[in-house]
This record gives sequence, C-alpha cells and structure tokens, in this order.
Amino acid sequence: MSEDQNPEPTMKVETMDTEEVKEESIDNLKSLLEKEKEKVVSYEKKLQYLLADFENLKKKIESDVGTRVNLMLTEIMLKFLSIYDDFIRAKDILAKQHVKTEGLDGILKNMSSFLSEYGVIQIDAVGEIFDPKFHEAMAIKEDSSLDNDIITKEIRKGYILQNRVIRPSLVEISKTKLEGENNG
Repeated sequence: MSEDQNPEPTMKVETMDTEEVKEESIDNLKSLLEKEKEKVVSYEKKLQYLLADFENLKKKIESDVGTRVNLMLTEIMLKFLSIYDDFIRAKDILAKQHVKTEGLDGILKNMSSFLSEYGVIQIDAVGEIFDPKFHEAMAIKEDSSLDNDIITKEIRKGYILQNRVIRPSLVEISKTKLEGENNG
C-alpha cells in the first residue's frame, strides 16, 4: 500500500492548488488595487472641488471685506467733507470781514492734502455741461447767451472717491428759455 500512495501526485495537487490560490490572490489584489485607484481618483476630485470652493469663498470674503472697507471709507469721507465745507465757509466769511485767515488757510491746506492722499477728487462744475451722474440741479437760470444745461453756479462741491461719486455737486443750470413762458 505504500506504493499506491505516492506522495508526488499529492504534492502536484497541492502545487496546483497553490498556483490557483496565487492567481486568485493576484486577481483579488488587482481588483482591490483598481478599487483603490478609483477611490483615489474620487478623493482627488473631491479635494479639487473643496479647493475650488475654498478659493471661491476666499475671493468672496476678500470682496466683501473690500466692499465694507470702501463703504466705511465713504462714510468717513462724507463726514469729513461736511467739516471741510464748514471750514471753507468760515474762511470765506472771515475774509469778507477783512479778518486774517492764514491759520484757516493752513488747516484747509492740510485737509486738502488729506483728501488727496485718500483719492478724493473734486468734481468740476461751473462752465461744464450738466451731467446727472455728477451733478444735481438745484436751480435753473434763464440765460439766452448760454446753451441749455450749462452749469452757471456751484452751490456745493461734489466729490469722487475710487471712481464713484460719493457726493454730487449741487448746481444751478442755464436754460435759454424757461418752459411755460409766453412768447408775446
């Protein structure tokens, strides 16, 4: 009986089983590797979307902060312009009364420098054509020697900050003939 049971055929069977197991293991590993590669691609896409969302959020926050800063700067400049106007009126009144205004002149010069430093620009008005983007008509003056809508007087100066009108000029404009007047 010992000859009937040959250990070699059993080993061959075991070797074949081991080969099959190895192939099966390799196939399983390849399958797992493919699944992991798919996961990696999926995670990379998710990461790219998250990075894009983050960049968009960052840009939005920067924009919102910039807008808020500009609004605050505009508010501050408008309050400052009211004070600036008061100083100009005080200087004009004192000059009419023949009072020395050198001190006020120095203050006004410093205030003008401050406005320039922050990019506040005066709007030209007198002699210009009325533009509702920059001017607000407060009065109309009949003057046949001028074309219609020429600014004849500036009642209050207007200003621009960062290419935006923060305060329009209050003006008087010309009309060659006022509406509603009779011709005879």
